[in-house]
Amino acid sequence: MRITDAKFVCSSTRVEQKPARRLPEFAFIGRSNVGKSSLINMLCGNRKLAMTSATPGKTKLINHFLVNDSWYIVDLPGYGFAKLPQKERMKLHDIISDYLSHSEEMVMLFVLVDSRHDPQKIDVDFINELGENGIPFSIIFTKGDKMGPQALQKQIDRYKQQLLLDWDTLPPCFVSSAQSGLGKEEITGYISRVLEDVRPGF
Repeated sequence: MRITDAKFVCSSTRVEQKPARRLPEFAFIGRSNVGKSSLINMLCGNRKLAMTSATPGKTKLINHFLVNDSWYIVDLPGYGFAKLPQKERMKLHDIISDYLSHSEEMVMLFVLVDSRHDPQKIDVDFINELGENGIPFSIIFTKGDKMGPQALQKQIDRYKQQLLLDWDTLPPCFVSSAQSGLGKEEITGYISRVLEDVRPGF
């Protein structure tokens, strides 16, 4: 799939505030500073589409982007804001939970994981919770250009082994780099295949 057009539509905090036009939604989520906005910009070929920042926790709203006039990328707030006050953390948790529980148009959630780090409990717990709630998801290992191929594969294998302690089989997994474009064709190709499967319902 080639993304030829992507534009910001709206921000929201509740499902009822989403765009009125009903289209398939591919949502992106991950821990703070995992490179989510940079990945979205890379996939769409527009460095200024989603707001990026060196400051963790910049995305505090649900942002919808209309892609190729036929589906949405949904940029969700990150989770795991250790430095935020408890009240703000709960507010973000409620925004994420409301979307994941009630967005009937979401056909796939991409969970972003920093490939440089060992498995983090917060990520593993979040992924396991998705499985318990029957939410369709895939995993994208970000920042795949930050280490050599062997070290990168070793980290990914370690992560998969951790997940297999709780899972019989793993969901689709991808490796990406917003800097080099690694994973762009694989991820957009996967989105294209999912769209083919879900089109009859829209």
